[in-house]
Amino acid sequence: MTISVSKLGNGLKIATRSMPHATSVSIGIWVNAGARDEQDNEQGIAHMLEHMAFKGTKRRDAQAIATEVENVGGFMNAHTSREETAYYLRLLPEHLDLGVDILADILTESTLPNDEIERERGVIIQEIGQSLDTPDDLVFDLFADACYEGHTLGRPILGTVDSVSTFSRQDLEAFLRRYYGAGQMLFCAAGALDHDDLLRRIDARLGMISDATFVTRQPALWAAGRKLVKRDLEQSHIVFGLPTAVESVADRFSLIALSTLYGGGMSSRLFQQVREKRGLCYSIFSFAALHSDGGTFGVYAGTSASQVDEMLSVCAGELAGLASGVKDDEVARAKAQIRANLLMSRESVSSCADALARQIILFGHPQSDAELLDAIDGIDGKKIAGMAAGLIVGSTPSMACVGPSLDLMPNSELAARFLVA
Repeated sequence: MTISVSKLGNGLKIATRSMPHATSVSIGIWVNAGARDEQDNEQGIAHMLEHMAFKGTKRRDAQAIATEVENVGGFMNAHTSREETAYYLRLLPEHLDLGVDILADILTESTLPNDEIERERGVIIQEIGQSLDTPDDLVFDLFADACYEGHTLGRPILGTVDSVSTFSRQDLEAFLRRYYGAGQMLFCAAGALDHDDLLRRIDARLGMISDATFVTRQPALWAAGRKLVKRDLEQSHIVFGLPTAVESVADRFSLIALSTLYGGGMSSRLFQQVREKRGLCYSIFSFAALHSDGGTFGVYAGTSASQVDEMLSVCAGELAGLASGVKDDEVARAKAQIRANLLMSRESVSSCADALARQIILFGHPQSDAELLDAIDGIDGKKIAGMAAGLIVGSTPSMACVGPSLDLMPNSELAARFLVA
């Protein structure tokens, strides 16, 4: 497998991973613009623009876009996050020209027809309603707000009913002009392809697009907030977390190892202590969400209202325990899981393209599998414990809850319990 990176004269970066044994290709464009980049009157506009990209261009209407891709057995999708919007296709190598043309078309020639805007507005409002009706979705939006209250990183990616109801075609076009330029785009592909051949195809379709008026992002400050919503539910859905940051691939893998041991599977400390030994919940897991200038390490759990504080206390104690030391067998298990996940993901062209984009977005350049495996081999108990200690020392957690009772321990008390091993 060969990774290659090039840049067109207009600043568009192209990264590919050639996989000679693959029978398909995955191609996509990652735009350096998401919910974080919206102005106060634009909440949800990045997500709406993602939807609108498939709703018609100068050469294709919405049905033609979907039909042309599916006529050749292809798959097309997109996603919006807080810092990026991605559009991608998976198809057979002989249809690569079609895939490049579709991506170029929807990103440079979208007509944003008013009737489709109204139709999609209704779809997104339904999507917002569904999220509000799903407590284990809602609690993550509340958690983001608790972490970064008053900052765009704390806003829901979908926006609000009020904000989505006001978007006009001119608003969408303004966001496009501001962010959808060559220098803000990354074209990633993986599978049965040749880098130079793909480069020529992309240059022919996207080599003439101009740059955009990219606006500098405002840094976010950790709010250590608390967002609680009372609902008539059987369970309380809890998310708490601490600020984190990684500066290198090695740091990233130490953080992944920490999350793996803390709450990453059935052998993790949280699963064993909170679910298996105490029966405090059915679902519990830890996660690390990274962005360009920081991130969050957190835990989600669903438990009965009467057991919330006990569950939080056990979670705090287990993280404090990891900060005090990690056993050799735990380190070996985490490394084996991370290594296996990496190698298994290499069987998927879509996973390879996404990983390639993620590496470039986070670190500015891709890493070879040999470099990644070396970084995994370099994980040790001292680094994992240091990562845990760095999380809990000097930081107050943020917390969110959706459930029948809002009587749960203060953030400051949870912070104090992290420090008791």
